[in-house]
Amino acid sequence: MNSTMLDLGIIQIQWYSFFIFLGIFLAGLVVLSEARRFRVNEDFLINLIFYLIPISLIGARLYYVAFNFEYYSNNMIEIVQVWRGGLAIHGGIIFGLLWIIYYCKRYKVQVIRMLDIIVVGLLLGQAIGRWGNFFNQEAYGSVTTEAQLQSYLIPEFVIEGMFINGAYYHPTFLYESLLLLLGFLIIFFVRRLEMFKKGYALGFYLVWYGIVRFLIEILRTDSLMLGEFKAAQIVSVIMFIIGGLIIFKRKKESAFDNLYNDWRDMSEISI
Repeated sequence: MNSTMLDLGIIQIQWYSFFIFLGIFLAGLVVLSEARRFRVNEDFLINLIFYLIPISLIGARLYYVAFNFEYYSNNMIEIVQVWRGGLAIHGGIIFGLLWIIYYCKRYKVQVIRMLDIIVVGLLLGQAIGRWGNFFNQEAYGSVTTEAQLQSYLIPEFVIEGMFINGAYYHPTFLYESLLLLLGFLIIFFVRRLEMFKKGYALGFYLVWYGIVRFLIEILRTDSLMLGEFKAAQIVSVIMFIIGGLIIFKRKKESAFDNLYNDWRDMSEISI
């Protein structure tokens, strides 16, 4: 498996980097499209995203490095070599969330409204970004057989890519990517329903990704550990609980309060 997409001698473009930034680009398009529908001030949104991307990437890297500090403390130069892999999405989510809260509070914008808009694109971005793990031959699952993978109707090139050090492995990156893509399609269309409330999209993301990641981690063999527990499963449980509480709280409100498709509360943003 060749992890290099394009080799220009001095400059090399890695497949991992390509899929990460492709995911960011397409996620950004989804967010921009929905923001325009709600008449969000473009300067506000562009500034939000401009800083959100590097802050989230730094957070994703620091989170991963923190869980592998013993190794990186002896290989400091590798901390900046992100093209080799090592971005933990939970770190990106935490740092990104803190930035969104700060920025929205600064301009008196409803945080939950912006999160509703952003998480839909985030699902798509994560689904695409996972393919970078394929070319780095990481984020795979337990040992399996070629016959079993073929029985799942997995494309042959993926099966070949999962033949690592003389054994076949579950392509957990693919399982997660497909489930996230399904989640994106569900929420992309469902959010247009008349009775869809603010907070539902955020709640759905937290519940959906919490379930997906928890199940995927059962198969993963390279998980970040917190003592004897997989850190991603702990975070997934927390995400599921918070997402469920958000949906439950909104559902108890009047059917005509806090509707997602009411754009009037987003049209007065100034910057």
